[in-house]
Amino acid sequence: MEAKTGRQRSIFALLAFVFLVGDWLSKRLFQGWLETVGPVDVIPGFRLILVHNHGAAFGFLASAGGWQRGFFILVAATVIIYLAWRLWMARPEEKVTNIGFAMILGGATGNLIDRVNQGYVVDFVDIYVRNWHWPAFNVADAAISIGAVVVIFDSLGLFRTRPSKQSHNGAR
Repeated sequence: MEAKTGRQRSIFALLAFVFLVGDWLSKRLFQGWLETVGPVDVIPGFRLILVHNHGAAFGFLASAGGWQRGFFILVAATVIIYLAWRLWMARPEEKVTNIGFAMILGGATGNLIDRVNQGYVVDFVDIYVRNWHWPAFNVADAAISIGAVVVIFDSLGLFRTRPSKQSHNGAR
């Protein structure tokens, strides 16, 4: 049992690391490029644009006056410590939930690195319909959001397979 748990821990750590590195690489690539060329229309409704987000996810509290940086650093560090501990204590039957936690861990770490090093998070994805724009985001934000949905759906049992009727009535 311990070998299986150790292997799962390694897989979850690797998954978190993949999201962290993907976030870091994409931010470095797009920040440098977009500083030079400006916004880039990819397809209608999707463009790349450089945004320095001083707030939380999707710009929440971006114009709060500066106090939010320390607050967000503290919150992110607390979440990261909790998720690292939670993944270390992972039970084999919680695979899906732990995948979600690993995604959140990688994304939260990516955004924390930006906030500590630069005082803001680099966002570059802009999705819009006509004049309505979703707040700009990045790979870390996507990982955090998708990871949270995975955790919620799994906690509601939406990813679990239900036994077939045959297994309940003893039919072979």
